[in-house]
Amino acid sequence: MTFSAVTPSAAVRLLSPHDVQAALRGTGEIAFLDVREEGPFGEGHPFFAVNAPYSRLELDIGALVPRLATPVVLLDEGEGLAVKAAQRLAALGYSDLAAVEGGVAAWVAAGYEVYKSVNSRLKAFAEVVEHAFHTPAIEAAELARLKDEGADLVILDSRTPEEFARFHVPGAISCPGAELVEKFDAFVRAPEQLVVVSCAGRTRGIIGAQSLIDAQVPNRVVALKGGTQGWRLAGLALESGVVPIAPVPDIAAARARAEAVRTRFGVPLVDAATLARWRGAEAGARTTFLFDLRDAADRTALPVPGAVPAPGGQLVQSLDKWVGVQHARIVLIDADGVRARLTAHWLIQLGEDVHVFDGKPDDIAGGVEAAKGAIPAAPRVSPQEAADLLKDGARALSLDASAAYRAGHAVGALWTIRPRLAALPADVLAVPALVLFAADPGVADLAALDLSGLTAARIAVVEGGLAAWRAAGLPVEASPSNPPDSERIDYLFWAHDRHDGNPDAMRTYLGWEEQLPAQVAAEGGAGFRLVV
Repeated sequence: MTFSAVTPSAAVRLLSPHDVQAALRGTGEIAFLDVREEGPFGEGHPFFAVNAPYSRLELDIGALVPRLATPVVLLDEGEGLAVKAAQRLAALGYSDLAAVEGGVAAWVAAGYEVYKSVNSRLKAFAEVVEHAFHTPAIEAAELARLKDEGADLVILDSRTPEEFARFHVPGAISCPGAELVEKFDAFVRAPEQLVVVSCAGRTRGIIGAQSLIDAQVPNRVVALKGGTQGWRLAGLALESGVVPIAPVPDIAAARARAEAVRTRFGVPLVDAATLARWRGAEAGARTTFLFDLRDAADRTALPVPGAVPAPGGQLVQSLDKWVGVQHARIVLIDADGVRARLTAHWLIQLGEDVHVFDGKPDDIAGGVEAAKGAIPAAPRVSPQEAADLLKDGARALSLDASAAYRAGHAVGALWTIRPRLAALPADVLAVPALVLFAADPGVADLAALDLSGLTAARIAVVEGGLAAWRAAGLPVEASPSNPPDSERIDYLFWAHDRHDGNPDAMRTYLGWEEQLPAQVAAEGGAGFRLVV
């Protein structure tokens, strides 16, 4: 579906929610991007919308939507941010751009659902999987009783090692989702052992447990109902920290199980010649995402040109972090084929066109990358130069995350965010110079780009941001209640403290996950293709 050709100064074509929904239900590529910040996005967004916050838009768009001719539809609150975003993307070379007329309010008024949280599509998928496959689960209290009685069991935590280190069920072993089948025989000693797969809530535990069941391991496998949140709601304590474990998996057995899963679920293989054609001669006609599921050490030792590192279990949990194009092609590579096959068998049921690379990583040639317009870099100043400018009447603006600003910022700096720059007080925009702080200098460059159209002030970015300012011995202050919560659009408050022990937030979140299948059904389905 083609929407329009747009130049940076041209009017952006507006589409009705019905037009967009029809395109999403079709077969052609479409990138449906919600350019609001994570706070409003997480309070309610369309099912297939991918969050691409305007504050980082040009920094993230190349990974989310690598092909410049991809039809892109942008969503906002109806305040005009999507049109501005389209003009910024046009300056980078994107040529097929549109916005949803009336924003998210019009989407709701048209009778379409909006979803809380982030990664909602993937969480809904896991909940539907549980319903369809009848994935078994165990209550936290029952698991605690079995542990106290000395039952022969093993608990595998399918989250990332970083998440595991923060908190986990006592005695659990860190084993990220895509590695469950690969390392199963290293962690599970006997077929009589009960295997419990845990996560922080519901969905990764469900997917992890069902992965092992699909791989036909001999053990009884269950998901921990509610994960670590369910554990805490049962009045039980969590652990933190990591116990180093270096298992030596039985790769032969894991490969056999993974290949059986691939065959059963119809996951196609792709050879080096075909992949080279997709990423070369045919790259302009269709998007191909190439993800490398290998460990960091393997990727460093033998890098694959153009491949994006992505843990397989996290792809299933948060595909929209990496893929911004519906109906694109996805290719997975790994060291031994196990992680790729298990990950692909879920993505194909999610409705994706996914392939597993059949070959060695060093067989993969580089692809053709589209030339994109450059993001203008604002002038840099040292912390001391910034301090001198401030003494001469300049103002400091912090583009850091609102939580980071509260914890510490240059004395006198105002917190702001790119979508709100036009709302800065007139006296701030009237100063002779503005100095910008940001942990990510690209965020500051984007803010400078927009500020250049709002003020005649000299604009400069502080080299090294607050860290360099602090290291130079310049004054820093904290503001625990500023900006106020009402202005923190970069932060999702909904159920935000569920991992901090708030039982009401835990129940709200777990209840929301459990209702997702009904919400998806009310909208007429989600394009899932489950093989039951």
